Amino acid sequence: MGNLYEGLLEKNANEKKSGAGQYFTPRVLIDVMTQLIAPQVGERCNDPACGTFGFMIAADAYVKSISDDYCDLTEKQAEFQVKEAFTGGELVHETHRLALMNAMLHNIEGRIVLGDTLSENGKAMTGYDVVLTNPPFGTKKGGERATRDDFTYTTSNKQLNFLQHIYRSLKADGKARAAVVLPDNVLFADGDGEKIRVDLMNKCNLHTVLRLPTGIFYAQGVKTNVLFFTRGKTDENNTKEVWFYDLRTNMPNFGKTNPLKKEHFDDFIKAYTAEDRASVKDERWNCFTRDQIAAKGNSLDLGLIRDESILDYEDLPDPIESAQDCIDQLEMAADLIKEVVRELQKTEK
Repeated sequence: MGNLYEGLLEKNANEKKSGAGQYFTPRVLIDVMTQLIAPQVGERCNDPACGTFGFMIAADAYVKSISDDYCDLTEKQAEFQVKEAFTGGELVHETHRLALMNAMLHNIEGRIVLGDTLSENGKAMTGYDVVLTNPPFGTKKGGERATRDDFTYTTSNKQLNFLQHIYRSLKADGKARAAVVLPDNVLFADGDGEKIRVDLMNKCNLHTVLRLPTGIFYAQGVKTNVLFFTRGKTDENNTKEVWFYDLRTNMPNFGKTNPLKKEHFDDFIKAYTAEDRASVKDERWNCFTRDQIAAKGNSLDLGLIRDESILDYEDLPDPIESAQDCIDQLEMAADLIKEVVRELQKTEK
């Protein structure tokens, strides 16, 4: 039932141009992020913008896979996994209900808070071993700043505020870790954006940035990345170097007709998990030291390999995407016409 429900959520997200799609991260991306973060038995995992709870469902499945479906655990350990290990927060009431149903169908009883993580509600969401999340795109409604009084830097950029929340919510034990989907603007925003990136690199070891392909989210063309980092034991100078993997340049156009698959991540996973990252021979895999990053104004908009085909035409709409949009609109119109015909036939009878 749980798998069926997840499948229905994914189908609904993929079929809508707006709405549910913003709450559903592609399953393959969730699974890759979860695999690399590798949550363990006894760890507290959280998604502060949990949508329909997909990341925590995947984290639960991962821990079950390494513990024989919890059969290897003591009764106390198993109870912790069911009742405390996986938690989240969600602002939208209807989506919160979907998350509760999803958790219930997967036998997860961890608390899912209904409320805004960037408000006072979020201050209690802390002390986690693992955070896996894809905070919502766009700006806070009305452009207002977060109402939390514990953030060091105040900004109206929702993603930067979520980033602050996430690295502050991790235990400062040198082991707590996160994987977070964030749009490109977080990598290069100046002012408070630069200060927050510096704070992140001081408090955490930001060891990896995955530059994701375009077209994999509901908002066509949005450019995103996954930041992988581990909270340090101290608050200073934890990041020495950052490895970047470019899964964006010279990649096929992803969408309904060409979905993102696990094999697209194979080379990245090999590079990420290599004992000696410097020995990996892959043009998409590059390293920048903290000094090199500082010299570029602490911008993390780095690591993309040269692609002549997009230098002058990056902002033009992709013809395949445009054609697909037209096809989608025609299909919607055809469905509407069929519905009208059916109603007319009923009236005639």
